[in-house]
Amino acid sequence: MIRHRVRPQHYHHQSDQEDFTDPVPGERWLHGGGGGGGGGGGGEKFTSTYDLVEQMYYLYVRVVKARSLQPSAITGSCDPYVEVKLGNYRGRTRHVDRKMNPEWNQVFAFAKDRVQSSVLEVFVKDKDMVGRDDCVGKLVFDLNEVPTRVPPDSPLAPQWYKLESRHGDGKVKGEIMVAVWMGTQADEAFSEAWHSDAAPVSGEGLLNIKSKVYLSPKLWYLRMNVIEAQDMIPIDLARLPEVFVKAQVGNQVLRTKVSSAPTGNPFWNEDLVFVAAEPFEEQLIITVEDRVHPSRDDVLGSISIPLSAFEKRLDHRPVTSRWYNLERFGFGALEPDRTKEVKFSSKIHLRACLEGGYHVLDESTMYLSDQRPTARQLWRQPVGVLEVGVLSAQGLLPMKLKDGRGSTDPFCVAKYGNKWVRTRTILDSLAPKWNEQYTWQVYDPCTVITFGVFDNCHLGGAAEKQASSNAARDARIGKVRIRLSTLESHKVYTHSYPLLILHPTGVKNMGELQLAVRFTNISIANTIYLYGHSLLPKMHYLHPFTVSQVDSLRYQAMSIVAVRLGRAEPPLRKEVVEYMLDVDSHMWSMRRSKANFFRIMSLLSGLFSVSRWFGDVCHWRNPMTSVLVHILFLILIWYPELILPTIFLYMFLIGLWNYRLRPRHPAHMDTKLSWAEAVHLDEIDEEFDTFPTSKPNDLVRMRYDRLRSVAGRIQTVVGDVATQGERFGSLLSWRDPRATCLFILFCLGAAVVLYVAPFRVVTLLAGLYMLRHPRFRSRLPSVPSNFFKRLPARTDSLL
Repeated sequence: MIRHRVRPQHYHHQSDQEDFTDPVPGERWLHGGGGGGGGGGGGEKFTSTYDLVEQMYYLYVRVVKARSLQPSAITGSCDPYVEVKLGNYRGRTRHVDRKMNPEWNQVFAFAKDRVQSSVLEVFVKDKDMVGRDDCVGKLVFDLNEVPTRVPPDSPLAPQWYKLESRHGDGKVKGEIMVAVWMGTQADEAFSEAWHSDAAPVSGEGLLNIKSKVYLSPKLWYLRMNVIEAQDMIPIDLARLPEVFVKAQVGNQVLRTKVSSAPTGNPFWNEDLVFVAAEPFEEQLIITVEDRVHPSRDDVLGSISIPLSAFEKRLDHRPVTSRWYNLERFGFGALEPDRTKEVKFSSKIHLRACLEGGYHVLDESTMYLSDQRPTARQLWRQPVGVLEVGVLSAQGLLPMKLKDGRGSTDPFCVAKYGNKWVRTRTILDSLAPKWNEQYTWQVYDPCTVITFGVFDNCHLGGAAEKQASSNAARDARIGKVRIRLSTLESHKVYTHSYPLLILHPTGVKNMGELQLAVRFTNISIANTIYLYGHSLLPKMHYLHPFTVSQVDSLRYQAMSIVAVRLGRAEPPLRKEVVEYMLDVDSHMWSMRRSKANFFRIMSLLSGLFSVSRWFGDVCHWRNPMTSVLVHILFLILIWYPELILPTIFLYMFLIGLWNYRLRPRHPAHMDTKLSWAEAVHLDEIDEEFDTFPTSKPNDLVRMRYDRLRSVAGRIQTVVGDVATQGERFGSLLSWRDPRATCLFILFCLGAAVVLYVAPFRVVTLLAGLYMLRHPRFRSRLPSVPSNFFKRLPARTDSLL
């Protein structure tokens, strides 16, 4: 047997990347210099080389191409493919039909801890229709001679090797280009490789199990102001038309109101807002229709406009309106020879633009992972770097039957900002180990990263056929959310989070997900600056959307993101995207309403306790306490200027005292807080009911849906009230270390200032500020309001 001695190549260090691009394992990122307010551009560099995860070694084999292969003596041609064999593991490339110089460019990765052989064999085979594939040639590599490559070393260059005969007794015709090296999961070839611990024997159909980084499409709001129309001629000339406008972008259809009076020159001045995604594939289709009867509308004209034709607006400056000619074809069925003639052209007056100053919401406002506007020109400098290591999962439950036994093929998805990552699928494992690390740039620490674990139901030929009919769905295993503002800078959090999910039979613990998370602050000044500014871009406050518009546009944005990510290779399927984006978070359920109610009761319990304590003081239940309260009361009455300094100083001391009680780990899903442990089965059945309800009685369905709709709104209001109270409680709880530090320092400063300044002067200035003229008021939220809205609440822990 002939063995090729593979000698190490010469490596050259690659230059550091200067900006934040989508990370690959081992690339460089800006490190926190903690300094000046100029942004993140001036920080020093550091290397993120998979230090958050356990280092795993793999034997990589890159099969690039072959040339001058020996044709078959029977067919005179060759359908070549490559089989890579290491002990009991075999990986195979796709076969190429009738080609002597095929190209594959495929990577195989064999876990070092499972290697049971000292040699690597690479076979070039000719695919036979009857299943008896002929061996064209082979290579044998001695593993002791394989070089080790550690990023950021330069990639190992593939080399041409002469093929040996199957029995190793001489050379045969043909060469193959191969590279073989030992590396870690930090290697850039890791994500594209076939993995021995996460893949079937065949190298074909690997797209469903490989790790992948996805980018959400760039979303815009398309605002169209329908002003008026002219020369609307109805089909029935004996009546004046009752006109309305229908506009469509993709699957989104909006209508104006019917014109207030029947006329040929109707006027509306209504805004219609759509969600559009780059690249712009759809067109804006405008149809002007005549309401002849409640069940009949006649088309008076239409026009189709490409979205790229509209102006992109970055602020609230006015947009120039335009007149468009409407097209109206045909003269009816009585004159078929004239159906393609264009009739007299009516006109419509529109003002339309693509809004770049808004952040297009595609996720719940409670769990925002990004707040940047669409237009890149309006982005601020990043303030930090988030590094996440997806380590492993433990104790997963079987999700399906395979060969008569329970099985799970788990993978993990993480979403932050417009970047989604998906780990590789570990086949048939209830305790998978991924050990994959990813990096995001952070523009605002008051954001949430979401992790979801799923069972891959799209493996194998039968599953692929089933998936094509939309019968197979990736099953949900559980979800974890982490709010970045609750993380201390430069600290590594390694923790196991329970994977909880609600089933029709009750809440289930599906296992645990182990993560390693590190947030690195690269600009403390910019971070402090953010706490005083509005959470969303200012266009949301200058020209806000209504509540119904926000809900409708968010649903459309989620649908667009799901469709676009579903077209990637491998696809990130609709059920995964919807679960990560909380598509059903607005739906009413008795369980959620109870959870929000008891959140409010938990907050009010503190006030009740203070009221009881004050009653005890008044009734002299504890004489010593009552005497001390009377003395304090007399002092504050005698010296009223001490009231506010005392309050702020007291809060400062409470904040310092609570520092030792600060949370040590990010919050996770809480079944008690979510009211999932004591929920009644009938309430769960109601929560899992479809909307509209699937109940058979029409009257019950109407009343039931109306009740759920109203209760859903009440639930949202109650949840918002609870959120505000929890944000107030988090001022001194150190859930957000930076916010609590800023607040207690403010309290200390306020205590000193109020102690020095006369009380009457402070009261006068405060009153004049509260009663100031509207000219001196800003339309944007105030600094205290912005600071308060950025504080964390317990919504992160709700199921």
